[in-house]
Amino acid sequence: MVGVSEQTEEKEMSRIITPSELQKRSLEELRVAFNRAQQDLAISAPNSPERRNALASLENIRRAMNNRHTLRPKPPGF
Repeated sequence: MVGVSEQTEEKEMSRIITPSELQKRSLEELRVAFNRAQQDLAISAPNSPERRNALASLENIRRAMNNRHTLRPKPPGF
């Protein structure tokens, strides 16, 4: 079933990960998604739809990660 997993990976790479998909993910899941999107970016062709989608996904993931950091409770005195 190698063909099936290859098709799934192609579909994953060609789609944008939206902010609404990221809301319920943990910080660790966001880190994994970020690394995956970086890999997708690295193997994409210049000016391709896959590259644009990977860049958009990276930006969405980066924002979600930043939101997790800013929403954390601050220790007393900070």
